[in-house]
Amino acid sequence: MTTSLYRDTMAHHIWATERLIDACAALTPTQLRAPVPGTYGPIIATLHHLVSSDGWYLGFFRDWTNLVEEDTELTLDELRTAIATNGAAWMALLDGHIDGERDIQETGEGWVFHAPLGFRLAQVVHHGTDHRSQICTGLTSLGIEPPEIDVWAYGEATGRTRGEDLRPT
Repeated sequence: MTTSLYRDTMAHHIWATERLIDACAALTPTQLRAPVPGTYGPIIATLHHLVSSDGWYLGFFRDWTNLVEEDTELTLDELRTAIATNGAAWMALLDGHIDGERDIQETGEGWVFHAPLGFRLAQVVHHGTDHRSQICTGLTSLGIEPPEIDVWAYGEATGRTRGEDLRPT
């Protein structure tokens, strides 16, 4: 079966976000809301923004109602459910044909912005990586070892990579 070149990219994006949400489940409300200088903000606010933006980006690719509005406050369980739902939508989208050069136009009061779908998909991944890194910084500042969420850890956890021992026995 041939799959989209973006499938592993987006699967990692969702997997890494779910792992961070799971790691944060052990935090107290005070820890979740602690300031994290030099980042988007407290861990819970950054997670909320990451998941909300993920749903917002989906709206550029398909008819989609964002499950997490930016100005609401949700629990970690609700955020995990939302990112899993977003993830299923991303995978379904990637199973179809995407014209990466199709121009998407946004308009606002006195402005118009154009960007092709392929560029917007790159932004989804970059945005998630940036904010997951900030959440890891927040965990580290609390003295908590963040989970391994890099692409190699994803590959190992999902069986997408493998090593072979070629040393003589």
